[in-house]
Formats: sequence, C-alpha cells, structure tokens
Amino acid sequence: MSASKIDSVLALVDGVRFAFQPLINVKTGAIVAVEALARPTGTGIQDLFREAARRRRLAELDVQLAVSAVRTAAEHETLLPLHLNLFGGTAVHDLHRIDELREALAAAGRREHEVTLEVAPPFARLDPKHLAANVAQLRDQGFHVALDGVGDGDVPLTFLPDLQPSMVKLDRSVVQALPDDTGRAAIVESVRHLCDATDSSLVAEGVESERQLSALRRNGVRLVQGNLFAPAARRPPTTITVPGVAAEVTDPGGRVAPTTAAGPRVTEFLSPTTMLPADTTADKVREVLADHSEISGVVLVDEQNRPQWTIDRNRFLLAVTGPYGHALHAKRQASRLADEPRVVTTATTAMEALTLVTGSDQYRMYDDAVVVDESGRCLGSVRAGHLIRGMAELKVEEAAALNPLTRLPGSDSVARDVARRVAAGDVFSVSWLDVDGFKYINDTVGFSAGDDLIKTIGRSLTDAATALASVQVGHVGGDDFLIVSDLDDLVPLSEMLLDPARQVQDVDVTLSLATLVCTQSAVTTYDEASRLLAPLKTQAKEIDGASWVMSRPGSDKVDVLRGEGQHGRVPPPGFPTQDPDPGHPDAPSPHPPGSSSVRAS
Repeated sequence: MSASKIDSVLALVDGVRFAFQPLINVKTGAIVAVEALARPTGTGIQDLFREAARRRRLAELDVQLAVSAVRTAAEHETLLPLHLNLFGGTAVHDLHRIDELREALAAAGRREHEVTLEVAPPFARLDPKHLAANVAQLRDQGFHVALDGVGDGDVPLTFLPDLQPSMVKLDRSVVQALPDDTGRAAIVESVRHLCDATDSSLVAEGVESERQLSALRRNGVRLVQGNLFAPAARRPPTTITVPGVAAEVTDPGGRVAPTTAAGPRVTEFLSPTTMLPADTTADKVREVLADHSEISGVVLVDEQNRPQWTIDRNRFLLAVTGPYGHALHAKRQASRLADEPRVVTTATTAMEALTLVTGSDQYRMYDDAVVVDESGRCLGSVRAGHLIRGMAELKVEEAAALNPLTRLPGSDSVARDVARRVAAGDVFSVSWLDVDGFKYINDTVGFSAGDDLIKTIGRSLTDAATALASVQVGHVGGDDFLIVSDLDDLVPLSEMLLDPARQVQDVDVTLSLATLVCTQSAVTTYDEASRLLAPLKTQAKEIDGASWVMSRPGSDKVDVLRGEGQHGRVPPPGFPTQDPDPGHPDAPSPHPPGSSSVRAS
C-alpha cells in the first residue's frame, strides 16, 4: 500500500465494503442481530489496520469504519440489531470519538440500544480499570457491549466480571477444533459457566459443520454465528428466522448441558424487537409493518427505552385498513391501538413466561412478551410460539430421561444440579445409594420382586425430595441412586432412607449410603464428584448392614456414620456451611461428633 493512500482516513474507508452476518439462536431459529464485517478492496483488513496504526490513526479509522457500517446498514433498511467492532484501545484512549458514531446513528434513525459494540483485543497494554470505566460509559450511553475474541489472544477471563459484557464471543479458533479436541470442549464448558455466573450470553463464532454445532448444543451454547447457517453477505438478511434450525434438537445420546432446576431462562428464547418512540403516529407504524412483513409487532418505548405499549401486527393492521381506519387513526398516536406490555425480566424462567402469555386474555394469548433489564429497558421480545415449542421439547427430553421403573430422572438431572451449585459457590453433598446384595435378591426371589424393591426405594427418595427442599435425586441405573443436598438435610435424609426395615419375601434388605462433602475449592465438576464417590461406595458396601460413610476431597479419612464401629443414631453434625481453612484453630471439624474415622484405602 502506498503512503499516499493513507493520507486520508476517509479515503481508506471509501475503499471498504461491508458484509453482514447474522447471529442466530439455535433454540428458536431466530436471527437476534447482524454483525457488520469490513471487507477492504484489494487488501486485507489487518493490512489496513497495521498501516493506520503506523500512522497513529488507528482509532480514527476504527470509528470511521463503524460509522460507515451504520450508513451501509441504513441503505438496506434493516431493522435488526447491529453489531459493530471496536478495538479496546479506542475505548480506552479515544472514547470521545464515539460521538461521531452516535451522530451517524441519529442520522440513520437508529438508537444506541440497537447497537452492540464488540470490544476486541489487543488488551495487553491497556489499563484494565480504565477500560472497565470507559465500557461502563458506553453502557450508560445506551450501547450494549460484547467481549470479542475470548479463547484466543490476550483476553483475560477476569474481563467477564470486570467489564460486565452482555455478550461474550467465543473465538472461531476454539470452535473449529470441536468436537474432537477435548481441551477445546473444556474451554467451551468453562466459558459457558463463567457466562452463566456473570449473566452474559455466550456466542460461538465460526460454526462451519454439523458436528461443531452438535458439540456446542451439548455444552449449552444457544447463540451461534457461521457459514453453516448464513455466510456473510452484501445485504443484511430480510427475514428474522433461519428455517429448520430450531427443529434440530440436542443429540439424545450426548451429555445435556446444565440448566437451572426451574428450567431455562426466558433469555434463551430472546428475539430482537422493533422499537419506536411512544408518541409515534399510527401511519408511521403502518409504514414499518408494510415494509417489513417479518415483524410480528412493535414496542413503543419512552426516552429511556422502557416499554410503554405493544402493538400486535394483525390487530393493528385490521384496525387501520378497515373502513375509515386510515382517516380515523393515521395522524393520531399509535398508542390508541396498542396494549399494555407484558413485561418479563432476564431472571424470568421460560415456564413462568409461558404461564404469563397463555394465562392472559384469549385475544392476546399469542402476543409477544417484552424482556427488560434491571433498569426496565427493553432488550427484546419472546414469542409465544417459541416458548411453547421450547418447553414442549424440554418436557420430551425430561420424559425420555426418566427411569421406567422409578420415574426418577437420570444422571443428567443430578449433573445439572451439581453444576448449578458449583457455579453458585455452594457447599453441598453428593451421595451414592445402593442396595446391598441386590444380585442375590434377584437370584433368589426373582426379578419381579427386585423391580418392586427398586420402585419402593424410588418412592422413598421421592418422599425425601418432597420433604427436604434442597434434595435432588436421580436413578442412574439398576440399584444405584444419586442424591444432591445441602449439608443440613443430610441427617434427616439418611434417617428416611436407612431407618425403615425392608424385606423382600422374608429376605432382609439393607442399603449403603456414601456421601462426599463438596466445596468450591475441592470439587469443580460433576465428573470429579462421581470419581471421588466411587471408592466411598466401595467402603460403605464393605460394612455389614445398613451403612453410611462420609468424606471430603483432600482428606484421607472416611467417617463411618452408620454401621460397623457406630452405635446408635448419629447426632446432628456440626457441618461447615462454608469452605473452612483446615489450618485455622477455629475451623469447624468436618467430622460429626461421635463418628468413627478410618483411613481411606
């Protein structure tokens, strides 16, 4: 590139064209936004940036590209939320230039809340506190902020809690190695947990194959971007959905990603919404609906983007296109034909939102619900059809995972609960329960009697889960059951399971219970808890009669709380409610009073 071509940043921008690539929610098939990608003529984008940096005009070029992207999107009259790229250095050193972008948005009839700024590396030489403060200013101006390039380069994971991005974009170098690279899969799972803990949405970039998509689905990633769905194109998409995407369900043979016990949050079904000022005329709304057949409705918002009214497409058009409708309504405010918004927050579960939608007046049963943030500002909408389909799929998956004998969920349910508690930093327990000599029972009194015994134990576990709020149970096969609970519920749980005398046709039956105390510093995954429980189960079964043993990671001692070496009922133990420092003189003992201890073999 000759030096003369760098003399004017505007000249550089004039030589750049833009391609638009959608971000897609694979749970609903909805296009949630579109990213503007700079495509210079005759050179690469990195060459352009390097030359601008050499001339110390990188921030100027950075912002001017964003301005040009806004103007190009306006030429195509897209109403989809827009993603624009911004270097972290621009946000730190030249934040005042963002005023040029805001002016371009106003000229295009756009508002800041319709734009997500993807803050990208390099970050190594930037002051993290200065960056966090300036990102907070961008949010205060109304912009959404995404953290780009996570998983590659110099993007510290501490930026997730510090910058509080609404989205985190997983770099394509991580996605391209899926599903064969187990290390990359672990990165996806770890970043998703971090996003769950910081209320950020995870977006996977560069999805090119069905196998990559399946791996992402199994890890709970719902937002994707890549050529598998829609390559970057000169024009933004004219639809708001990608056909067929939502019909694809997670591989039933794969491991299901953790979700909360109450089900997925409503944000998993979030779609973009068209927002207009609250004083918009009916004629303006009619023009928007006429020009964009894909829009199901409009949200009328105040100056802070808080929803005031919602307009359903069909009811509105019926009113304004009927006899005398245009004359009656065209020049008057559209709010006269609007309804009060049905508002939900980002913490609302999908089931709660579905109850709100279907429990309303019959004529509004299929209206969208409006999703707002903690300040009441509109983030998007959720369609009733997406909620109905999504919850139906969830119920089908849950039913398929139930054990046919006990109707208890399998290990996936326990894995989700363990992941939720680990993410929350809880101290909790995971227990393994099974029947002593179950094969002998089947061999002597028959399989039918053995099945009846398993059903009885399943009912006892169901009763325990009903009586004790913290208890989550799972039937993992045969006579093996898993139980997750708070420490305070362990003693009543053990009594409910081990105290009752059990017989199968005059054959006495006893149960063995092995418990692992899990703390944030010692157990980080369900797989790790399962591995550590296995030797405890073996030691519990070596004890005659009903038995209960307990240990914690990092300890070489196993407490025998019931069975050989333990006489009488165990008094309520003084379990710690937080991860103690074992070296501190006042740290509570993990061993209940009156229990015996043995060395772990």
